[in-house]
Amino acid sequence: MSTHSYNGRPWQERSTWSKITARDSLVRRLDWILLLACVALSVLGSLLVWSATRNRTELNEGDPHHFLWRHLISLAIGIALAVGTIWLGHRRLRSAVPVLYVLSVLLTLLVLTPLGATINGQRAWLDFGGGLSLQPAEFAKITIILGMAMLLAARVDAGDRVHPDHSTVVQALGLAAVPIAVVMLMPDMGSVMVLVVIVLGVLLASGASNRWIIGLLAAGGVGAVLVWQLGVLDDYQIKRFAAFANPALDPAGAGYNTNQARIAIGSGGLHGKGLFEGTQTTGRFVPEQQTDFVFTVAGEELGFLGAGLIIFLIGVVLWRACRIARETTELYGTVVAAGIIAWFAFQSFENIGMTMGIMPVAGLPLPFVSYGGTAMFAVWIAVGLLQSIRVQRPVSA
Repeated sequence: MSTHSYNGRPWQERSTWSKITARDSLVRRLDWILLLACVALSVLGSLLVWSATRNRTELNEGDPHHFLWRHLISLAIGIALAVGTIWLGHRRLRSAVPVLYVLSVLLTLLVLTPLGATINGQRAWLDFGGGLSLQPAEFAKITIILGMAMLLAARVDAGDRVHPDHSTVVQALGLAAVPIAVVMLMPDMGSVMVLVVIVLGVLLASGASNRWIIGLLAAGGVGAVLVWQLGVLDDYQIKRFAAFANPALDPAGAGYNTNQARIAIGSGGLHGKGLFEGTQTTGRFVPEQQTDFVFTVAGEELGFLGAGLIIFLIGVVLWRACRIARETTELYGTVVAAGIIAWFAFQSFENIGMTMGIMPVAGLPLPFVSYGGTAMFAVWIAVGLLQSIRVQRPVSA
């Protein structure tokens, strides 16, 4: 039996699962606070998606429950994927990471072929017809986290090093660079921003030298300038950033979404106008309200209290994830949890921030809340990884 250590705490890898089943049931070891917070967010999201789409006859094919049923099906599949991830375990998945990474990159590359579909100005989907589509960039978030964690933690968890060396960091960055470059070519700059934040979060948690963090931040600044100067961004993306810098620049065009979103949120007051009673929502003034701008439904119909509840629940998810990252005794688990924390935190801040005009519109869904099958699958797989890290914590002899 091999014994390794992390943060000075020994653990026995091979006997972990048998000890868990002998002393504790899996159900008791789950983080129920995390699970309930995620379910509560998803239930709230289902109501908000329903409210945002029940009157959209041009979208719901005449069925006011169309989006609700599809959202609930995505939620059920997502929860099933989380259960499957817990059953497999993050350590067992570790050996499959190379295969998952290659599949993820190939799926992302397919978006750039004739199989790719453009939705809302972004060529970021694979359209299989019949209303079925897939956004591979969502799965890239997971594979980048797992792949970088596998590389950065390998020698540390084996006891050979205290922190990842420079060559390991270079390999991890190279692994992340491939899917990021492909997503940038779409271009899906919202997903690129999330992926970059994930990379930074993973490196920080791994104990990599601060010089890497500073260097990456500097390179990111230079890269942003080059992207702007070389015309990589599409015209609509440039207009979005211009409208963020100056909301009055094009209130009927690029700034329309943000202006209507702020009106919707501001009109809700403390208690809101009541579910299904929002005038901005029923009047269909806010575009993409079931996806990118779902938070405006909460602000208008549930008010400050309802919108605050969503932010509170997201905070609970992040708190429990941080606790899982802190309590695990292996660097691999810590890094995986940290990558998920960085992902959820930044994407939530960006989504809510863009509805309030404090962040540019980037086309990112609100985790657990927004409509979208691939995004729902990805966040629940991440929850499964977090639960697996907690469930498979080593048990002292």
